[in-house]
Amino acid sequence: MEFTAKYVALGDSFTEGMGDTDAVLPHGCRGWADRVAEQLAKSFAPGEPGLGYANLAIRGKKMRQVLSEQIDAAVVLGPTLVSIYAGANDILRPKVDIDALMGDYSRGIAKLRATGAAVLMFTGFDSKASGVFGKTRGRTAIYNELVREVADKHDALTVDYWRFDEYDDPRMWSVDRMHMSTPGHINMARRVLAVLDRESVVEVPELEPLPVLSRLKVAAANAQWAREYVGPWISRRLRGVSSGDALSPRWPELHTPPAS
Repeated sequence: MEFTAKYVALGDSFTEGMGDTDAVLPHGCRGWADRVAEQLAKSFAPGEPGLGYANLAIRGKKMRQVLSEQIDAAVVLGPTLVSIYAGANDILRPKVDIDALMGDYSRGIAKLRATGAAVLMFTGFDSKASGVFGKTRGRTAIYNELVREVADKHDALTVDYWRFDEYDDPRMWSVDRMHMSTPGHINMARRVLAVLDRESVVEVPELEPLPVLSRLKVAAANAQWAREYVGPWISRRLRGVSSGDALSPRWPELHTPPAS
């Protein structure tokens, strides 16, 4: 099927949509990229070829995996718009050569831009409020400055996640505290659409009041979180495996996004 415009989303769990649960969709999630595609599709009149959307992102992928497995696949689809966020899983590793990594990233962005597609990049989230992931804040700051440099070099658009203070609110995060919640994904869709200079009619739902917990209950909740999420995450890293190893992309081919 021919489309007037083609949007291809690349990356890891952030773009795959983890945390925005939807049991009827592939991988059981929806995510900000699906929501952006739905809004972009509404700009076409009924009966027009409209927007084609593919999402090649897979949870757990490191940057060089995203570049080697997803860039060429995206180019084949002939995109007019590509979003890509890669590198977060590298930053969380014990050792990482950020400069070398970003050199590869720049070459990948160049290949995407050579298709004539607009490219949308992301800075990393400021994890200052996290007792676990806050330790990587300095690395993320270096990564972000290099992302901005790469974006400038290749005339790419940037979504500056680092500056989005609304994500300091724990309600913007899912129970695993690693991925955005449904409100977080909806908010990110609105942020992306703003960078694309497109209006969003999707409103972030009213957030439930934050529970008031005693120190004892906070400690118990933190211990449960560590057992259920941090422990398995560390175990996978030590074993060199990923939760996405057996997964294929959610939307590997261009399709018309459903009406929301």
